[in-house]
Amino acid sequence: MSERKGWGSTVLGWFVVQDEEAPGEAASGAQAAGDVFPSADTSPVATGQDFFQKAPPASPGGVVDFDAVFDAAGIVDEEQERVTKASDLVRGLPGETPIEVRKQIVEAALRAFGVPIDRIIEAGVAEIQALEGYIRVGAGDTQVLLRESEARIRQYEEEMRQLRTVMSERVREQEAVARACNDRKLAVQQILEFFGQEAVARVVAASPKLKAAEPGAGA
Repeated sequence: MSERKGWGSTVLGWFVVQDEEAPGEAASGAQAAGDVFPSADTSPVATGQDFFQKAPPASPGGVVDFDAVFDAAGIVDEEQERVTKASDLVRGLPGETPIEVRKQIVEAALRAFGVPIDRIIEAGVAEIQALEGYIRVGAGDTQVLLRESEARIRQYEEEMRQLRTVMSERVREQEAVARACNDRKLAVQQILEFFGQEAVARVVAASPKLKAAEPGAGA
């Protein structure tokens, strides 16, 4: 485990563990690798932006365009091909082959291909740092989005609260209006009832400004 910590102090972003780790160590490493937001880091490169020479690509649906990420970090195709070649060589060896033997075979093959091992290491570290930077950039953008969204939600909630208040007040006002109008109608009805329904009907029928009651309306 101390060896893992040593790697972490050497290569920024060294979080991922291999399958042969002990169960407890693997779980801890997987949690670190799966964090959505980067942990606190005292490194001078903490935001992720310094890893890139131009804006890194978006990742719609969580799909990462690794070639575009590496390109944004200034890692040219030749450097990426070196890492890919070394990875293909390692994966092509039988798993039961001892690690030292595998290392000798891969190093001999790379020398035969004229691929400098130091350049492969340099490119591999650069890719890990670029990926760590990409995680941090995305996490920073996500935090900004969350803060802005929460602020908008609070604003909308306040607007909804105000709208509900306006609605309630309007309902109360209308109820008060209906009560006041009905009380006044009752007072006027008493006068009209005093003169009788026939007289009222005759005046309504003869008046161009009055609207006669519709059939069946009212009791």
